Parts: sequence; C-alpha cells; structure tokens
Amino acid sequence: MSILGLAPSSTPTRPAHFDIERVIRPNILALHPYRCARDDYTSGILLDANENALVREPLSSTKLQLNGGSHFDIDCDPILGLDLHRYPDPSHPEIKSRIAELRGLPSTDHVFLGVGSDEVIDLIMRVCVAPGRESILITPPTYGMYAVCAQVNDVGIVKVNLELSADNGEGGERGRFSLRVDEVKKAIDADPSIKLIFLSILDYEPFKGIVVVDEAYIDFSQPGSSAVTLISEYANLCVMQTLSKSFGLAAIRLGMALAQPPLIQILTNAKAPYNISTPVAHLALHALSPASVSAMREKIETLRASRAKLLSALHNLKELGLGRAIGAQDANFILIPVLSRGSSVPENARAQRVYKTLAEGEGVVVRYRGGEAGCPGCLRITVGTEEENAVALEKIKKTLEKL
Repeated sequence: MSILGLAPSSTPTRPAHFDIERVIRPNILALHPYRCARDDYTSGILLDANENALVREPLSSTKLQLNGGSHFDIDCDPILGLDLHRYPDPSHPEIKSRIAELRGLPSTDHVFLGVGSDEVIDLIMRVCVAPGRESILITPPTYGMYAVCAQVNDVGIVKVNLELSADNGEGGERGRFSLRVDEVKKAIDADPSIKLIFLSILDYEPFKGIVVVDEAYIDFSQPGSSAVTLISEYANLCVMQTLSKSFGLAAIRLGMALAQPPLIQILTNAKAPYNISTPVAHLALHALSPASVSAMREKIETLRASRAKLLSALHNLKELGLGRAIGAQDANFILIPVLSRGSSVPENARAQRVYKTLAEGEGVVVRYRGGEAGCPGCLRITVGTEEENAVALEKIKKTLEKL
C-alpha cells in the first residue's frame, strides 16, 4: 500500500530491514487526510471556509479606557494586523524552508511542524503503535511526556535506564547518562512489540521500528552533535527539535519532526488541519530569519559562558553539602545533587527541603529531580540572566547554610 500524498520511489532505503509501511498502523496508511479549504485556494474573495470577515475592524484599531474615564488611541500589536479572521496556512512552506536550510536538509518535505514537540511525540505514537498490543522503549532518566503519551494512547512502556554510574566519567559514549547499547538490544530481542525507541541504535536488524531522537537542547551542545546529519542515510530516524529552548520561544509552542519524506507525509496526513496558528507562524518566521538566527547563536555563547560561571560558583558550595554537577554540560541547565550534611551521599529529603525553601521562602524556583533514575538528591537549575544567577546563588548558599 502506498503512502497517500507521496509519489512512489524506487530508491533503496537504509537500513535494508526497515519498511515504513510495516511500521505504520494499517488504518493510518489507509487514511484519507482531511482536506481543508486552504489546501485548494489561498487568494481571491474567499467565501469557502465559513470565516467571519466582519470582525476585522475591531482588531485593527482599538482604544484603551482608563479607570478615570479617559480614552487613548494605542497601536495594537502587529499580530493584530494579520488576517486573524482567516484560517491559517495548513502547511507553512516558508517556515519549513527556513528550518530545512538551518538544519542542512534538502527540502521542505523533510520537515513537519507541531504544537511543540509534545504534538510530535503524541502523533508519532498514534500513527505507529497499536493500542493495547504494541510498545515503546524509553531510556530513563528522560522526558516524562513519553510515558504520559504512552499511557494516554494505551501502549506499553519498556524501560532501559541509561548508564547511571560515573565510573567512566560524565557523558560521552560510556559515561553517566550514556546509552547502554547491549541492554537496549536485549530488550528489543525480548519484546518484538516495540515499535518506537526514544534514543537508540539505528542499524540493528531485529528492530523494525523507528528511532526518535529528541534534540530540544541541541543548540547548546557542541557543533556537529545533531543526528539530523544521519537523516539522509536512515529512513527509520526521526529527529525532534523545538523553538522553545535556544530560540527562547517556549510560549508559542512550535516543535518539529525532521525525517525522510515518507514519515513526514504520514504525520502530515494524520495531523489536525490547522495546527499552527497565524500568530505562531508570524513569530516563528521572524525567529528563523538570518538576523534572528545569528542573534540566537550569539546569545547561546553568552549562555554557555554563564553556565560555566554558575557551575564554578555552585561547586564552591561543596562545604555546605552541594555535590558536583552530574552529566555532560550540553544544555541550558545544571543538574546538581544536594548531599546529606557532613557526607558525600545525595539525600532526597534535604534536597526537597532546599527546593521548597527556595521557592516558598526565597522566591527562587528550581526543579526537584530526585525521583528520576540516577538523579538522587538532584536539583535542576536553569541558567538564567547574569542577575538571576547571582541572586539564585546567594539564596542557595543561604538556604544550604540554614538546612
């Protein structure tokens, strides 16, 4: 059965044992996607989509009335000048083109846009994994939405922890939080129902499904780290990215799947017709302009320097019971254990007290992560502005002295 919307191809795929038509659920392969009005025509007197053109004027100009009764004309946000009475473009080719260029992909048919990476996670699970019969494999500690989406979609969850010891250092191929390849292979061999693996090996013949690599933090890591460079070789690879982290646009909720065209077409066929709104598209297009991308990269260099400075300052608090940061430092946060007083052992109870005291008594909110695999006693501290980091350090020091 061919994939609707995709021209047949005789090009051989790699790995040779992978066949996307055997991975996608049969009902999804047979799906005729919803065809919306904007798929046909985008210009002219548009009377085809039951939109309300009469509300345009109240949005284009407005007055602000203060409590005292005075009225002032104000310039509305430029977004209100957009055609918000019209349904948005269902495909957003210009955004996809800028993403493809930024990530070194050959064309827009390698790019799918979602409402944050969460929509991509949920959608790829729904199109690939049969409820009640099939499974996903995750590698804790990891993003909690993988398990949440699996439970919502009634699919099984197989867990293979990452390397949790630091016997071989932090990060890298064998250090803490590296992939335990042999254990993943054992899990695959033991459970043929696994259809998706979040972070894994691409070329293992017994696994016929799709490998999903979540690169939310990729721009904070070293150049050349992205798995996107492997997409041209591997039809079973899906890379997720987002504008939430390095671009600083968490509020607009724009994520993406990057993969070979067959998987992108399947996701496109199954998505809601207008999943990316006009205001979001407007902001994303601006963020992906050459000038904005250049500014983003400059800010990342500033953040990396701030991260190093914050890391050094936190390590200076070891006498107060703060351990050394764990994992490779390739994101915009630091994961650091709170220790029992007078020992080198991480302590969840003390970490929770520090977390709550910081949030409720000192106005500094970090994240308690002590319940995650391999993260006993850990707090996750996002790298903020220089001023925020300085205040956070002062409050952390004060709290550790007290507790």
